[in-house]
Amino acid sequence: MTVPAPHVRIEHHEQPALGIDETAPRLSWHLEDAPAGFQQEAYEISWTLEAADGQAREQDSRRVDSAEQVLVPWPARPLGSRERAVLAVRVRDAEGAWSGWSEPVVAERGPDLEDWQAQMVGPGYAEGVGLHRRAPLLRHEFELPPLPVQQARLRVTAHGLAEVELNGDRVGREELLPGWTPYHERLRVHTFDVTAQLRPGRNAIGAWLADGWFRGRFGFEGGTWNIYGEHVGLFAQLEVTTEAGTEVITTGPQWRSAPGPLTRASLYDGETYDARLHPAGWSEPGFDDADWHGVEIHELDRAVLSAPDGPPVRCTEELAPVEVTRLREGTYLLDFGQNHSGRLRLQVPAAEPGHEIRVRHAEVLQDGELYTRTLRDAAATDELLSTGEAMRWEPRFTIHGYRFAEVSGWPGELAEGSVVSRVLHSDMQRTGWFRSSDPLLDRLHENVVWSLRSNFVDIPTDCPQRDERLAWTGDIQVFTPTAGFLYDVHGFLADWLRTLSSEQARLGGTAPVYAPWIPGGRFWREDQDIAGWGDAATLTPWALFEDSADAGLLARQYAGAKAWVDKVAAAAGPTRLWDEGLQLGDWLDPSAPPENPLEARTDPHLVATAYFARSAEVLARTAQILGRDQEATEYGALAAEIREAYRGRYLAQGVGGTSSDPLHDTQTAHSLAIVFDLLPDAEAEARAGRRLAQLVREGGDTIGTGFAGTPVITEALSRTGQLEAAYALLLSRTSPSWLSTIDLGATTIWERWDSMLPDGTVNPGDMTSFNHYALGSVADWLHRVVAGLAPAEPGYRRIRIAPRPGGGLTSAAARHLTRYGTAEVDWELDGEELTVRFTIPAGTTAEVDLPGREAFTAGPGRHEERTHLPGG
Repeated sequence: MTVPAPHVRIEHHEQPALGIDETAPRLSWHLEDAPAGFQQEAYEISWTLEAADGQAREQDSRRVDSAEQVLVPWPARPLGSRERAVLAVRVRDAEGAWSGWSEPVVAERGPDLEDWQAQMVGPGYAEGVGLHRRAPLLRHEFELPPLPVQQARLRVTAHGLAEVELNGDRVGREELLPGWTPYHERLRVHTFDVTAQLRPGRNAIGAWLADGWFRGRFGFEGGTWNIYGEHVGLFAQLEVTTEAGTEVITTGPQWRSAPGPLTRASLYDGETYDARLHPAGWSEPGFDDADWHGVEIHELDRAVLSAPDGPPVRCTEELAPVEVTRLREGTYLLDFGQNHSGRLRLQVPAAEPGHEIRVRHAEVLQDGELYTRTLRDAAATDELLSTGEAMRWEPRFTIHGYRFAEVSGWPGELAEGSVVSRVLHSDMQRTGWFRSSDPLLDRLHENVVWSLRSNFVDIPTDCPQRDERLAWTGDIQVFTPTAGFLYDVHGFLADWLRTLSSEQARLGGTAPVYAPWIPGGRFWREDQDIAGWGDAATLTPWALFEDSADAGLLARQYAGAKAWVDKVAAAAGPTRLWDEGLQLGDWLDPSAPPENPLEARTDPHLVATAYFARSAEVLARTAQILGRDQEATEYGALAAEIREAYRGRYLAQGVGGTSSDPLHDTQTAHSLAIVFDLLPDAEAEARAGRRLAQLVREGGDTIGTGFAGTPVITEALSRTGQLEAAYALLLSRTSPSWLSTIDLGATTIWERWDSMLPDGTVNPGDMTSFNHYALGSVADWLHRVVAGLAPAEPGYRRIRIAPRPGGGLTSAAARHLTRYGTAEVDWELDGEELTVRFTIPAGTTAEVDLPGREAFTAGPGRHEERTHLPGG
């Protein structure tokens, strides 16, 4: 048989993996379209190691008799500072046939601590304060030998945000660098291959700077300035190798600075760009900077410098407006047909010098106009002042959440193609897809995807439009299983989990309600222990492990997971009931009034105790995987004690597994008890499922859950044999429900079930967003149960194929790019005859559980099975 060459990756990095921190990164590979019956019996890795100067080279290879292909150990010696490895992999089957060699992949270390020479430099003049200071420009010229450039690496980070140019051309396509971390503890350095942008002789480097998260206004109730410092600065190190050796050009006192053409640059409020102030040629050699200022050196502990784990923010798509409405002369309302995160790019005709074009953004319209109250204190307005000539312009250091934009001051008629929306988010690989016979259900799934894209912007934010955009721990905790199916979020969330661990270490184990932590206004404090939110410390690493089987991530996050459970155990005390203190509970269930999202149907301390049990159980499993047997036993016993305490407090004896207390007899209470395995036996679980289904029917098949209950309610129903009720809830078009939001025009998931009211007006609550992924966690159930594709063990080494048709659907399908290759299931229902086609990637097996059939095992390849639904 012909064995295809494998596709190889280094850890969870993009290719080429430049400037990484790992000295011995792990390798993974998969084979697409492997022949039927293929089984890997051995693999061989060949590699070449190159020193930083490109001179010293080592070549070797290693053959290993093993079927492992995911996160296999590094084959060579550890990488030294700035060393580069080029690797290729081939595999052998049981018959001794070898595949071809893979395409080469690159792993290149960043500098060791002692190899950093750059300094953090900022403008050397008085900038002013607040929104009206002009964002600075920095520049420097340097000479290279009259020899071809063999290799050049530019390493960049900043206090604030930076965009770099070399010889007049932008470096990379990355946006909002270096992103947002607790900067004094971890500052990401991005590495660029700039070999093609340099030339022998005179060269120039320039940088735009802006406030960003470092010192810009950010947070609640008007926001806080200077959260991390009162300056902005650039840290850049350019390493250029020619035949003459390696030269290092760094930021330092020789650089020059000046105010730039950005007279306002704010993540919340937008930008003002005065094109008349743009100094032509400023980042090219030969520019006269005699009237520019020097720079100021800012203190930096280079030990905080770190490579990013995840991909940067980039433009991933461009949207043209689907409708343009002329409101009056020079003013147009643009509908892009899709709520998203991004900013506009304008192709502007010639106008009078100083002519102003203004762009305002909003998620929704009310009475035919932009509705901006939900932005709160975010102006979300960009302004361009013309030079007088035609020009192309896009903001640099801001981002907005919107579907609609109003452009005013446009010179003449707005021609087709003059405005596009640039969709911005972390540039993750798409890995999961779903479709069905119901267009509304497909639109719901698409809304989930767009809310993920809109809010995975360097950190997992709660919304992209208002004066918040924080990484709320509860939101990502419930959404991680969905996110991990749809996109390769492992590097993105692993990077964010470093921030969560950093904040926990600072707060003595508390996992704050959002991370990074910034001042939280009148209500939010950093020392609050909140169930469901703090449990991100345990449950988010576990969800990533289930998708990837990356025990290394579990090990790295173990201290934080343990600290969280220990913190809650101390709060609960010997009763094992977490029944005191402020809890958010089932936040934003549909019964909560606009002014108080805490007023949910379900007892918030029931939710807290249920999550306590869940986290203790997951911590026990984590300890077992990591070989911490004693701690696995201890936390397993703790979880059992919490379950017993939960039953004693919240379950009535002999009354159908429910309580007479209405705060305990809710959709959320029963769903958590079922999915978190809090009930004493199968009979009690079945009773709880029947009661849950009854509550759904009594509610007219509408949703009665918030952030805690929504991720688990359909799972609780299907797990207990109440599939019909689960589908009735999923496909209901009566508000509150998922599909009723689509009837009202939703193109993303809403923060509230009633963010828009049935009459088309916006919910009057202060906290109302139309782009908020938490309630979209139902997509995990669409993948696993409706389509029937799920991991049967962490990492998809074993796959579960178990579709459960219902709700009148005649077909559904899901596809996921696992670490082993593409797994897919596609079913069709013709009357009572069910046809299921599924694909199992090489290196895995599948547990197949079809209605009306005994379960069986299937190996790699494409399969087709038929069965009749029970009763058919």
